[in-house]
Amino acid sequence: MNRLVAICMPGGQQYVEAIQRVWDQGDAVLPIDQRLPRDAQKQVIEHMGASEVISPSGGSSTKGRPVEPGDALVVATSGSTGEPKGVVLTHEALVANAEATNAFLEVSHGVDKWLACLPLSHVGGFSVVVRALHSAIPVEVHDGFDADAVMTAAREGATLVSLVPTALNRIDASLFRRILLGGSAVPKERPENVIATYGMTETGSGIVYNGHPLQGVELRVVRDEVQIRCPMLFRCYRNGGDPFTKDGWYPSGDSGSLSSEGVLSVYGRMGDMIITGGENVWPVAVERSLEKVTHVQECAVVGRPDPEWGEVVVAVVVAGAQRPSLEAMREAVKESLPAFCAPRSVEYVEKLPRTALGKIQRHLL
Repeated sequence: MNRLVAICMPGGQQYVEAIQRVWDQGDAVLPIDQRLPRDAQKQVIEHMGASEVISPSGGSSTKGRPVEPGDALVVATSGSTGEPKGVVLTHEALVANAEATNAFLEVSHGVDKWLACLPLSHVGGFSVVVRALHSAIPVEVHDGFDADAVMTAAREGATLVSLVPTALNRIDASLFRRILLGGSAVPKERPENVIATYGMTETGSGIVYNGHPLQGVELRVVRDEVQIRCPMLFRCYRNGGDPFTKDGWYPSGDSGSLSSEGVLSVYGRMGDMIITGGENVWPVAVERSLEKVTHVQECAVVGRPDPEWGEVVVAVVVAGAQRPSLEAMREAVKESLPAFCAPRSVEYVEKLPRTALGKIQRHLL
């Protein structure tokens, strides 16, 4: 019977060795976020049904549930709603993602070395280790992101890394041969060696690079929703939930469009769309305009109930030395978007709620 084994330890070489041991035994891995409080870690382990826990001090058995043969990884993710889910990825799915990524990047033995510095409890960090193990490419694993450590690793031979925008802004991008950039708010203007990726836990990491699907990835848009079919897709949710269509497509929950050349544009989560006075407003587009305003350090756009308009557009802003005026923000938006997209009010906060990979948690706003 195949088990689910929780790895509850800091990132590093010991972590990589633990993954390999679990897989050699035919079991699946459940990476546990070390930043969670101890009680919260226990809740994840119990909720996901792990049968063993590996920690720096050794291993311990728990009452869990088996996994199916071929299952490799279960990632606990809250998605956009905050409700915990367990995404079950098979070895075949992980290998498909690793091979497609390595092929796109033209990863070469004796030349390249991966650096893993994103949380290993998230697929964006874990997938770096998978790519390295599958292709026997050297990998250096850090316990979280530290700008100085990342740049030191690059100077000492690391050529490939996955980052989020907040991390990219803190390093010299030219030190790496290629940087995969995921998470939210990927900047349009970026160095040539920085590749914007689109993907999710359910696809084992990024599957669309600079708008183009990787080899084996099919995309379609149905009623404004991006749907995906590819060998990288997860098998099911840990609770047995099967979200696929009858012909094998996965509705992503993201709104987007495909150009005539097959280039994907993603506008945001379907549930994030604001309908104000009968007009549709996508928060990401407004946020990109607002981020250009002087003294706007960070921002998120949400809809607030309104008796006249249904919803009104509201900017939630982390300000710099001064608070930018609402009028300045409205004018900035109207330079590139229709006037109905401009915020009707602004709320100033000290910080925005984000996931470990930098995605705005709109449901908390």
